[in-house]
Amino acid sequence: MGSPRLVATDLDGTALRSDGTVSARTAAAFALVERAGATLVLVTGRPPRWMRPIAAAVRHRGLAICANGALVYDLHAEQIVKSHLIDPDVLQEVVSRLREKVPGLTFSVEYEGGFARESGFLLDSLDRVAGLNGAETDTLTTTPCAKLLALHQDMNPDALQETVCELVGHLVTPTHSSGRAMIEMSAHGVTKASALAALAEGRAITAAEVVAFGDMPNDLPMLRWAGRSYAVANAHTEVLAAVDHVTAANDDDGVAEILENLYGGTYR
Repeated sequence: MGSPRLVATDLDGTALRSDGTVSARTAAAFALVERAGATLVLVTGRPPRWMRPIAAAVRHRGLAICANGALVYDLHAEQIVKSHLIDPDVLQEVVSRLREKVPGLTFSVEYEGGFARESGFLLDSLDRVAGLNGAETDTLTTTPCAKLLALHQDMNPDALQETVCELVGHLVTPTHSSGRAMIEMSAHGVTKASALAALAEGRAITAAEVVAFGDMPNDLPMLRWAGRSYAVANAHTEVLAAVDHVTAANDDDGVAEILENLYGGTYR
């Protein structure tokens, strides 16, 4: 395999530093990819509202796959160009089953243009910093959404993931990525890999021509699909076991290091 025609990278815990920033070295490596004529795709669990500082850091170039594959987001126009949503009837059944079998769960939903949450659902730090509270509501299942989130204060994240998959894995696609016991559910069959494969097909790019980077279980479908896969050194153990290669940790610019090697660049 020569230089990949498409680079797909997760953001938090992978290409971003632990403080959520794009380092100067990583920004330069992203530019190197595009100068080589390859396609750069940021593939993330983040909702679009968390993408503005990332879009600025990459000079509003390229596309992002957000919400674990549910939304394709144009970084130049800063708008959603494609959606795969969970229908309200499915939402209602999933929430009902999980409430019955897993006491202590609280829920929130990501829409195309915002989010809503139950009063007990703890906000993520990025929304707290931005002063975004979301609509507090007891009715989360009346509108199609990109992602349903279920949070438990005490359970192990991997154990909760296994339970949710057993209970509703035939209705939605559950995964997790935050380190908290918070399960992220997309429409059934929607993953980072499904969205990336569709995007690549539209550009006549095969999986063998793709290199992907990740760190958490929500990255696994993408990493298994790509022709070449890398985990950063700080990745989840399941991810480290699944990939072809391991690079340096996110705080050590591991993604940038590989991109410089692949595309013949150096950072000074």
